[in-house]
Amino acid sequence: MKTVLKAEDMHCEKCVERITKAMKAADLDFDVSLANKTVTIDGCEHCVAQAKEIMDDLGFEVKEI
Repeated sequence: MKTVLKAEDMHCEKCVERITKAMKAADLDFDVSLANKTVTIDGCEHCVAQAKEIMDDLGFEVKEI
């Protein structure tokens, strides 16, 4: 199951780097797109909830699309 999270306030490579580092540390299957300002999570609802929490902790406001 793939879930796309939109993060409008992701605007630079440093943002991508911070997100990537945190998602890897949580061992999530993900893809970050700076162009689309999205983080795609491939996994269960728990993985999506964990990703949302990580994004929130990093200061990004996300919404599921």
